[in-house]
Amino acid sequence: MGREYRVLKKQVFTNGLFQIVPIRDKDQLDIMKWRNEQIYHLRQNKPLTEQEQRNYFSNTISNLFNQDQPNQILFSYLEGDTCIGYGGLVHINWVDRNAEISFIMNTELEKDNFEKHWSIYLNLIEEVAFEELQLHKIYVYAFDLRPHLYTVLELNGFIKEAELKEHCYFNDAFKSVIIHSKWNKL
Repeated sequence: MGREYRVLKKQVFTNGLFQIVPIRDKDQLDIMKWRNEQIYHLRQNKPLTEQEQRNYFSNTISNLFNQDQPNQILFSYLEGDTCIGYGGLVHINWVDRNAEISFIMNTELEKDNFEKHWSIYLNLIEEVAFEELQLHKIYVYAFDLRPHLYTVLELNGFIKEAELKEHCYFNDAFKSVIIHSKWNKL
């Protein structure tokens, strides 16, 4: 077992062959590769370099584990022991008990396994958010670029809560942002 988040009693969340574990340093270059390949839908304005990624892991991520209320909790998404994605709860608001969901998967899996992996991941991250952290609300903030994402969210009980028209300037055009949310029923 790698590092553990102080804020979590349980560290590993499992669904069949898949699990999320506290983000592993050994996955950082795969994560960088996927982020760079999928930059079009991320809030990232330029490709990451290996040095930037290493600095982020050593200066930002390493500090999250010992915090009582980190602003993000990140996981490696595994099939067996192989990292096939990563994500977590970001922009955590501890006062209002809400957080944004972040997730990207290996780019090669997107075409044929997008719905499968998003659904499994949502199930796992909901357990973290609602059962472990007792958050009230989780949400996905997405540029209006991937309508197939909204279908997966809605199939998993998320409700389209808001559309922020022409909210972000991206690739020389204004893009809307769609927010899907789910509330803790526990």
